[in-house]
Amino acid sequence: MNFAEVLKTSGSLLTWSPDGRFCAVPVTARLEIRDSTSLQILVTYNCIDIIQIVEWAPDSSYVLTGNYKRSVAEIWSIGNPDWRCRVNEGSAGLIRICWAPDSRHILTTAEFCLRITVWSLINKSVSYIKHPKNIALGLQFSPDHDYLAVAERRECKDYLSLLETKSWQLVKHFEVATRDLAGVQWSSDGSVLAIWESPLEYKIHIYSLSGHCLVTYSAYQWSLGIKGIAWSPSGQFLAIGSYDQKVRLMNHLTWRIIADFPHNSSIASGNCVIYKEIEKPLTGYPATLASVQGLPLVLETAYEEEEKRPVNIASISVEPGKQSLPRMGIGTLLFSKDNRYLATRNDNMPASIWIWNIPKLTLKAVLVHVNPVREFAWDPQQPRLALCTGNNHVYFWSPFGCLTVAVPGAPTLQIMSVSLVF
Repeated sequence: MNFAEVLKTSGSLLTWSPDGRFCAVPVTARLEIRDSTSLQILVTYNCIDIIQIVEWAPDSSYVLTGNYKRSVAEIWSIGNPDWRCRVNEGSAGLIRICWAPDSRHILTTAEFCLRITVWSLINKSVSYIKHPKNIALGLQFSPDHDYLAVAERRECKDYLSLLETKSWQLVKHFEVATRDLAGVQWSSDGSVLAIWESPLEYKIHIYSLSGHCLVTYSAYQWSLGIKGIAWSPSGQFLAIGSYDQKVRLMNHLTWRIIADFPHNSSIASGNCVIYKEIEKPLTGYPATLASVQGLPLVLETAYEEEEKRPVNIASISVEPGKQSLPRMGIGTLLFSKDNRYLATRNDNMPASIWIWNIPKLTLKAVLVHVNPVREFAWDPQQPRLALCTGNNHVYFWSPFGCLTVAVPGAPTLQIMSVSLVF
């Protein structure tokens, strides 16, 4: 495995272009575009104020920077450094910015979700989407990029609008059977939409593009419900994570639950492989020297297979009634690109990653770490999982085993996120 030199940046906004060729590095109010292989600076852009957001266009030809305090977004061209565009929301304020899939339109959301504005970089036209609901997953583009689904709130009722992305014209508008819509997610083939309630009620609906509700599913009542969902890349399965620390797998033919995956703190089954991270600390004079210099006292870390059963996994104790949304339940679910594996994290056990075998509907492996897992991601080309825990190591899992890799020459580096690009 090859590593580049450690690059110092301000903040944690360093972003790779989708094609993997460039790296955008913000330094206060300056944006540096670097070559991803050599990390040499190719071009520098001076922004109007401190950079609070950096986002690449899907085709990597433009990069967007924004400052929420000034309600300003600036777009920079990679191919033509002299070209620039500035979008100012003015008194309406700015809380969110994102690219449209065609890389020639940007969408800005005004404060209090008063409206969503669509800005064209081609003909400078402006379109408005009114009454958007103030939720994180209320604005979703279809996989083929032809449609945009927008969750709306009007007269204390939830609605869904479908817009055609070439003309930004409304093609369908219908009311949905939710009390408090929490999120919208397209299926991987773009044929249906999954819509679910806020955590106060366990209920998920599957809607067709014509506005018909195909199925409504509820696993239980009178308890906190859905925390996260994920469609498989093939669109055959919908994984639903909930606060009861289970993942329920729904199939796309009958829209029924075919399996549920519990995340228990004690694992007695010998059919899965459990890997535990083991740290080897420094001793003697090297430990004293590292302590004086303020360096970590860990010599190396590695996975070891745990053979004894049962295995107890450390969990966070949650006191009922103390938190409105307790730190428990399955909030992160990711399918591998070949649809064979599902990686999950139970927020009640933040240092462990569970990997499920989808064809066999069984638990494949559990990765138990010393520190809480910050982020994990699947390789886009093969079933390989990468993750980080906030130290200077990157962890990998594949069906053939596990390994840890330390970033050389950076003992104090804290890796907080991982992303895999082509």
